[in-house]
Amino acid sequence: MAREIVAGDYEKVQELTLQVLGTKNFQNFARMGGLTNHTYKVTLDNGEIYVVRLPGEGTEELINRMDEKVSTELACSLGIDARMLHFADNGSKVTEFVPNAKTMSPETMRDASVIPMAAEVLRTLHTCGQDTHVPFEVFEMADAYEKIIRDNHVPMYEDYDTVKNQVMRIKQKIDSHGTCSLVPCHNDPLCENWVMGNGKLYLIDWEYAGMNDGMWDVADVSIEADYTPDMDELLLNAYLKHTPTKQERERFIANKLYLDYLWTLWGKTRVPFDGDEMEQYALARYLRLKKNINTFMEGEN
Repeated sequence: MAREIVAGDYEKVQELTLQVLGTKNFQNFARMGGLTNHTYKVTLDNGEIYVVRLPGEGTEELINRMDEKVSTELACSLGIDARMLHFADNGSKVTEFVPNAKTMSPETMRDASVIPMAAEVLRTLHTCGQDTHVPFEVFEMADAYEKIIRDNHVPMYEDYDTVKNQVMRIKQKIDSHGTCSLVPCHNDPLCENWVMGNGKLYLIDWEYAGMNDGMWDVADVSIEADYTPDMDELLLNAYLKHTPTKQERERFIANKLYLDYLWTLWGKTRVPFDGDEMEQYALARYLRLKKNINTFMEGEN
């Protein structure tokens, strides 16, 4: 079902396309997916198609748009995202539309032919040897999100402190194995941020990109597409190019915990803006977090 066009967005998109593309005349104008931003597929009178993104309300508290621009430019240079034509200081963006594009879903991301393609995109990013100088400090971000939640008086779960302590104990164990290398990461490779076009897989929307443990991205693909253990094995082998060691498997599971921990809190920060939709998003993350904590602990025994 098509999403509703936000009041005033049509005129804002016209201003952008006039500035960047030299026209404000459209054959077609349709809203695309996305949880927080307003993204539109724009077909010009000459038939050319572009994607225009307007930043969502409240995102200025959560996202450094200039950091996002650095990572987007890197992704474009590596050929893993569509070409970017414009990126404004406020996060408004104009990009080329991927030909014959199909936004991926959990079902399509579970295809046995797609899993190695996703692994290869992540390997290309993680092994590029670049330092974006954009930090992605998971637990510092979590602390910042907690403050936003408190400041906005959003209720938290009764057992949150207990769950947080469990996450921190697992982190302590993983950290005891030694510090992992930090590499450029997407940090939010949910299924809708993957696009297939003409047989090539692209990774889009780099709002949360920054230097992190590459295993975060790998774990996130698994979480978002609801991979089975066999799919996880295919993903890990394709990404690592070898059978994962015990410590690599532990890092993989631990990163599943970390990402649901962080995005639970992120969802809670969005409740004042997006209401029950984000409350339900956060709760689903939180329940899965607790489930995977139990899985990790069972693996210790």
